[in-house]
Amino acid sequence: MFLRILVLFFLNNYVILASDPDPVQDFCIPNMQATTIANQCKNSSTATVEDFVFSGIKSSGKFGPTGLAATSVNSNIFAGLNTLGMSFVRADFEVGGVNVPHFHPRATEIAFVLEGKVYSGFIDTNNKIFAKVIKKGEVMVFPKGMVHFQMNVGDTPATILGSFDSQNPGLMRIPTAIFGSGIKDQLLEKAFGFNSKELSRLKKRFAPH
Repeated sequence: MFLRILVLFFLNNYVILASDPDPVQDFCIPNMQATTIANQCKNSSTATVEDFVFSGIKSSGKFGPTGLAATSVNSNIFAGLNTLGMSFVRADFEVGGVNVPHFHPRATEIAFVLEGKVYSGFIDTNNKIFAKVIKKGEVMVFPKGMVHFQMNVGDTPATILGSFDSQNPGLMRIPTAIFGSGIKDQLLEKAFGFNSKELSRLKKRFAPH
């Protein structure tokens, strides 16, 4: 009995710790000249306030074909986030703009509508959809690993600010992951019922640029 309890205890703690680890110091600004794990952080005495300020989301980024301009603020581009277990995104939508179905393998996301009206939702592992139009000032959460999506359904541009509980949540866009990753044509044709011409068009559209 004791052994079973011990095993359950360690399994439970493994699940709890299977996310970004808690920092063991005030902060860790990456040391780009580090040669060992021991000195991977800059000496704290050399840190400045500029290490903790990011100005890259004052305005929208470049809009893509789906009418979305998303600017991520993660530890890869904002050193001050390193080891802190959180990150951010600004997403701007043209009228009718879409954030295609996607998921973040390492984080839960909470999205705040800064401007506009956005049809927003996610799908759980039972294929149940949770979706509605959220408006300026409203918030929606997307559980970790769940496929979710957004579309501007208003008649003006929309902006969402998103926060994640990981310094690098990861991003898997479903169309690109399926049709732009090099999965064999035969499998995709059988899985989706496409003919070779239809599949070729999709693969060309979502091929990496």
